[in-house]
Amino acid sequence: MNNLKGLLFSVLMLTMAPVFAGAGHDHGPKHGGVVREVSSITYELVARSDSLTLYVHDHGKPVSTEGAKAVVTLYAGSEKTGVALEPAGDNRMAAKGSFKVGVGVRATLSVTLAGKPEVRANYNLR
Repeated sequence: MNNLKGLLFSVLMLTMAPVFAGAGHDHGPKHGGVVREVSSITYELVARSDSLTLYVHDHGKPVSTEGAKAVVTLYAGSEKTGVALEPAGDNRMAAKGSFKVGVGVRATLSVTLAGKPEVRANYNLR
């Protein structure tokens, strides 16, 4: 009987854990990019061959990028390309151009939001 109670308790805990884990703290991509969290702020980098866009959220709420500075460095094989992102309204920063993106390409983000210290994040692009 104790084994059955233990099994039921284990099943109950396994099914309940996702309810409590990260409640109200969604880290999934909202714009089809790759997400990294640094100091409770999420940075979603959407890398396309013609544009780079960074979306910034704090617990799911948009964070203003007014006055922010950001640089994305792309590493594609032996090539290294630095790209400055400019505030693009609301919680976005962006750059247009021609970029190597996709499987095997890595990116490093350096961003300073207004009134905040610089943070860095690394991405493996898909």
